[in-house]
Amino acid sequence: MAVPTYSNLVDLYATSVERFADNPLLGARDDASETWNWLTFREFGALIDQCRAGLSGLGVTKGDRVAAISDNRAEWAIGAYATYGLAAAWVPMYEAQLPKDWKYILNDSGAKVLIAANEGIAAKVAEFKDEISTLETIVTIDVQGGGDFMTWDDLLATGSKDPVDTVSPEEKDTAGLIYTSGTTGNPKGVILSHGNLSSNVNGVNVVFPLETDDRSASFLPWAHSFGQTIELHTLVAMGASTGLTSAKTLMRDLPEIRPTILVAVPTVFNKVYDGLLKRMAATGGIQKSIFDSALANSRKREQMAKQGQTTRWVEIKHSLYDRLVFQKVRDGFGGRLKYAFSGGAAISDEVAEFISALGITVYEGYGLTETSPVVTANTREARRLGTVGKPIPEVSVTIDGDATDEEGLGEIVVHGPNVMQGYYNLAEENAKVFTDDGGFRTGDLGSVDSDGYLMIRGRIKEQYKLENGKYVVPSPIEEQLTLSGYIASAMVYGEQRPYNVAVLVPDVEALNGWAAEQGFDTSDTQVLLGRDEVHAMYESEVEKYSGPVKRYERVKGFVLEPEEWTPENGFLTPSLKVKRRAVMHAYGDDIAALYQ
Repeated sequence: MAVPTYSNLVDLYATSVERFADNPLLGARDDASETWNWLTFREFGALIDQCRAGLSGLGVTKGDRVAAISDNRAEWAIGAYATYGLAAAWVPMYEAQLPKDWKYILNDSGAKVLIAANEGIAAKVAEFKDEISTLETIVTIDVQGGGDFMTWDDLLATGSKDPVDTVSPEEKDTAGLIYTSGTTGNPKGVILSHGNLSSNVNGVNVVFPLETDDRSASFLPWAHSFGQTIELHTLVAMGASTGLTSAKTLMRDLPEIRPTILVAVPTVFNKVYDGLLKRMAATGGIQKSIFDSALANSRKREQMAKQGQTTRWVEIKHSLYDRLVFQKVRDGFGGRLKYAFSGGAAISDEVAEFISALGITVYEGYGLTETSPVVTANTREARRLGTVGKPIPEVSVTIDGDATDEEGLGEIVVHGPNVMQGYYNLAEENAKVFTDDGGFRTGDLGSVDSDGYLMIRGRIKEQYKLENGKYVVPSPIEEQLTLSGYIASAMVYGEQRPYNVAVLVPDVEALNGWAAEQGFDTSDTQVLLGRDEVHAMYESEVEKYSGPVKRYERVKGFVLEPEEWTPENGFLTPSLKVKRRAVMHAYGDDIAALYQ
């Protein structure tokens, strides 16, 4: 299929509605009947027309802001493309965000209309609506009764009575404001133009073109640029489809959606890896022996392939093990999954090799909200484990070595049509991140090898020095620790200290299973965590999963804290990054005690 190119998101969706009219686009599960209902491109386009006219009737015109507080759903996508068709800007937020964040974003963006997922969210916003001078209308999607707000159905009904023409935006026109997570302060509104987002879709479609029968399982939030661009806009452009699910229901829904691709973050692959290893360990016997032999043969096959070699015996065993072991695992993903796109953080080589052994190739990429988001990607023609690939078309990467004293390592600077227009209302911040020639300083540490592949080390602002002057970037260490099935979350600390320590959040279910085997009482998690035997087990896990970590970076002390870290309790951002300030505020005394 020919790869199309676009200059704005309105032409993108309109062209696809015409080209793929009868193809399925968005699927949603009806839990009552346990069946999936699919919206076609034609139906999608008709609903966009109604929504666009409805928003126009509410006074939305070019340059206005339409905000949304909603998880992924058909109405989210319809509202976004309807907004683009008025040359207005779409401002998405997460249902999991705190009301104070909603209030800040609504105020900062100057939103005129808010589309809320349900009446509960709408009611919370209504409590401070009078403090937002620009906000005129709240529309609710799910309605249980009461009639305090305009409903989604009313919005569409109004629009169907009085259609309006589509506006075709210019490349420079703002398509949306995506607010960053605000790990160190208030969220920052990233201004992304139609040219920014369209160029990214164009570039991704060149290096990894999809087919109309490709399908994803959508659980990454479209309020984040990774899910929005790579999944929603790219799938729409290529006539593919996606089944709407969530992180909680993903494993239930995968066999029903039967995706061919999965857009995910390393945490998802870590859980698959950990879950299978636990299951095999619990099963034991000949089944585990076959599983271990299958993995060993697959790793050998991968290593030989890198050198352009293979043997008939390795291939015969691979064919046998694929039928006995790997196909059964793939069936849990729906049986059609061919490849996965991973972003947001570096995936460990161990996990990437494991997923590849299952017959599912993982293609790692790199990007940020400020770059629309994709900067680099591994592709079918150019893939190297341990890297995040090469720049996509029209994008270039340079390394500014002033950020570190390590040879070849420095701050990643990005140039290209995907680079944002700037932060909204933050001139001082813009001055910090843009180079004189229009490059974007990412704040990430990385290096480029001799073949042009980019490798990521972590965030500069997270980097610190130990007492001995050695630099440490904690996030790769944390990723290693959470490969342990007994560790759900981790934060490493050691700034101006003699060594690193960590706060570890146990996977309580896994811990209880282990503890029960030891004959320990599991009724009180806090008491269980105080046992010497449990501490010794976690010492063993930290040591086991610190293999790739440099000796001076290794964790030499830790505290075990039972409270799960979630976006709801403020320890994680909506994109599941650790809020270090929140962890330090909660556990700072415990961390300090580790050095006494």
